[in-house]
Amino acid sequence: MSEKVVLITTKPEQRADVFISASIEDISRSYVKTLVEKSLVFLNDKPLKKCGESLKIGDKITVEIPDPLVISARPQNLPIDIVYEDEDIIVVNKAQGMVTHPAVGSPDGTLVNALMYHVDNLSGINGVIRPGIVHRLDKDTSGLLVVAKNDYAHNSLATQIAEKRAKRFYIAIVDGNIKEDSGEICKPIGRNPKDRKLMAVVQDGRYAHTLFTVLERFGDYTLVSYQLKTGRTHQIRVHSKSIGHPVIGDEKYGGSNKFGLSGQLLHAEKLQLIHPRSGELMTFTAPLPPHFEKVLKKLRDRKKN
Repeated sequence: MSEKVVLITTKPEQRADVFISASIEDISRSYVKTLVEKSLVFLNDKPLKKCGESLKIGDKITVEIPDPLVISARPQNLPIDIVYEDEDIIVVNKAQGMVTHPAVGSPDGTLVNALMYHVDNLSGINGVIRPGIVHRLDKDTSGLLVVAKNDYAHNSLATQIAEKRAKRFYIAIVDGNIKEDSGEICKPIGRNPKDRKLMAVVQDGRYAHTLFTVLERFGDYTLVSYQLKTGRTHQIRVHSKSIGHPVIGDEKYGGSNKFGLSGQLLHAEKLQLIHPRSGELMTFTAPLPPHFEKVLKKLRDRKKN
């Protein structure tokens, strides 16, 4: 159990849960609510009774944070779509809904659990929780990612991504009609101060750069291709929202969901890299998953009529 103490020196002008999540790193408002319900948040040394309590100058907030659960990855016989494999790398077409690696809230059933069952060796650079994972995809983003089977390959791939020699292309359907045929978005991304589980364009965030090209227009929606020049958490989703065109199905970032989707229509369709050992330039593609194709067909049919 760790303890965080915050003294109110200026008028916060906000609810206690909003203030706490903005003041303590990696604490979301929903987690604050959980801690309040467990009587682990104190206002002036007395248990905080409700998240919406107003704060004033001189107040003292104390938050007791339980120690994190120890998570370890174990092999699980789960179906995965392996696009390519050799002694150094594996390229996987990840399904929507599958988490990349174990974490609190998703201790198993992840891509890593599946890989550990299907593959004898994975790079150990990222430890027992993320063996072989060089880059990741959000749970509800489908498509291609490359996994390293040894540390040599891992270091090579990580360097290629850092130096922008590895190229990653995505396709999405977004809300609204993007006026430009192509463009770029250069806006810094960091934790959303109002909800630490989400990201946002923030002034002191990390540099983030996304290229986009319009592929097809449907009036209320646009089919877009994206290329990542950097790899920030939720980068495409945040950048799309920032220009007023969130990815449909991405309700966390303001996307509409008139098609009854279970997550954002965002697919990593193309991956280009240099093989760590042979030096060969390799390009991989993954077709759009059925749930994506279904929505696209509806939009194209509607466009014809």
